[in-house]
Amino acid sequence: MKLSIEKGELQRGLSRIQAIVEKRNSMPILANVLLEASTEDDTLRLAATDLEVGVRGSHPATISESGSVTASARKLYDIVRELPDEPVEFEATSNAYLEISCGRARFSLAGAAAEEYPSLPEFSPERLVKIPAPVLSVMIERTMYAASVDETRYNLNGVYFEVDAEGGKVRMVATDGHRLARVDRAIGPEVEGLASGVIVPRKGLAELKRLVDEDDAEDVELGFEGNSGLARRGGVTLVMRLIEGEFPNYQQVIPKAAEHTLTLPSDLLVHSLRRMVLLSSERSRAVKLELSDSKLMISSNNPDLGEAHEEVDVDYDGPEISFGFNARYLLDALGALGAKEVRVGLRDGNSPVTLQPTDDADALAVVMPMRL
Repeated sequence: MKLSIEKGELQRGLSRIQAIVEKRNSMPILANVLLEASTEDDTLRLAATDLEVGVRGSHPATISESGSVTASARKLYDIVRELPDEPVEFEATSNAYLEISCGRARFSLAGAAAEEYPSLPEFSPERLVKIPAPVLSVMIERTMYAASVDETRYNLNGVYFEVDAEGGKVRMVATDGHRLARVDRAIGPEVEGLASGVIVPRKGLAELKRLVDEDDAEDVELGFEGNSGLARRGGVTLVMRLIEGEFPNYQQVIPKAAEHTLTLPSDLLVHSLRRMVLLSSERSRAVKLELSDSKLMISSNNPDLGEAHEEVDVDYDGPEISFGFNARYLLDALGALGAKEVRVGLRDGNSPVTLQPTDDADALAVVMPMRL
């Protein structure tokens, strides 16, 4: 293998795979990136996988000799990042070393034969649907935070994806049992035929978020088949193994209708919660909210540190309600919704609270109360 490639293009490709490469020692080669060069189309392909999520990117290059090799993804990225803004030249040796030169800098990086690298899943779903990258980015941002990180609740370790073909909508839902996030978006009739009712893992979703947030991202093709998912944008393909299991009936968690509502500026509530959490319990991050006529009192108490309280003016004339929450759950939800104003829906101190942006009826966050 022998080639020359622009530094910026190479750095971008290597940056894309850093979160995927496996850092554990169960299979040391999973810490490597696979480099494949072909004179047929003057393309350098970079691929990485952790056996659950994989990404493959195609990059224009000047290829003198076809070939392939693997090398440490992290170390190669670190080297390329520090090189001058000049073309980078690669040459693979017979003993699987990667010779790197740029300007006057020379490196010889130990690698491994490409044949030892696990192959990325090769599949092409029958149906790929184009979804605008900004739309998918918002959907991921507003749901992924609520996915469980508890490995014993495997079916909650991702985001549930379902399709309303008649309405031309897609929905994403996540929950960890303490909070829930749901968002709907209208895509159009082309969603018909896209697999519905699949659970996309957190890591796969995080990589998809990086992909749709790249500067030149416009549309992303998305498809599912069997226990695999695929996303494609330009010359980049992301494949992932879906979570096998049954997602709980999330509709049971969402309150049917709020008996009382109030509208608050998000920043006002966020800053107040941040202040109160400073003197809350280190473990539970519990805060108490007391709602009365035109007033919301937020307080926290830690026997070892002290107590804090703050009064917020609100437009409310219902009955007095007192409830407790993990402040981090409320802050996560408010941050993910990213709204200037939120509509808070509640019933009593023992019922879940709903949060919705006033300018987006299709986004919803639900937070369960806690006993204080």
